[in-house]
Amino acid sequence: MRRVCVFCGASSGRSPAYAEAARSFGAALAGRGLGLVYGGGRVGLMGAVADAALAAGGEVVGVIPQELVDRELSHGGLTELHVVDSLHERKALMAELSDGFVALPGGFGTLDELLEQLTWAQLGLHAKPIGLLDVEEYWRPLIELARHATEEGFVRESDLRAIAVATDATALLDRLQRATREKRPRPKWTRPPAP
Repeated sequence: MRRVCVFCGASSGRSPAYAEAARSFGAALAGRGLGLVYGGGRVGLMGAVADAALAAGGEVVGVIPQELVDRELSHGGLTELHVVDSLHERKALMAELSDGFVALPGGFGTLDELLEQLTWAQLGLHAKPIGLLDVEEYWRPLIELARHATEEGFVRESDLRAIAVATDATALLDRLQRATREKRPRPKWTRPPAP
């Protein structure tokens, strides 16, 4: 694993613990020599994780749509900034540039990015590890929903177990790096109905 894509909020949220966790995660990435790929913003948790990685000497690659650059939301001090035309292009390029994915607290955009990567993994389109930094149990409702979907037959148990969840950066990165070494082809999810 060389680069980790981080999905997180352009807001800092209500709890100061969210920004602290973002800074801790950015610094932990740089400390391991791992690059950060993220949405290219300078505000909220996005700005916090990028600033911490940069301050620790890490590589930070941003991917941002032109519309957000025009609103002056892009980070000006990144190692590399890719400006794209749409959110679809942003997600595709972030995935291409990354060897794993982590979601910090965030809103609908974070959920969209995370769920797309979980879906791609479920379909076997990639075998990159995916993790949740569960700051103050932020992701607990999503984890409970995923368990419910598994119990109801919509998510495989193996796909649920493959999501790395931890409350601190070190533990989560340890799990992601182990998962990278253990990756293997995924079985097909669907089968044609019996005649």
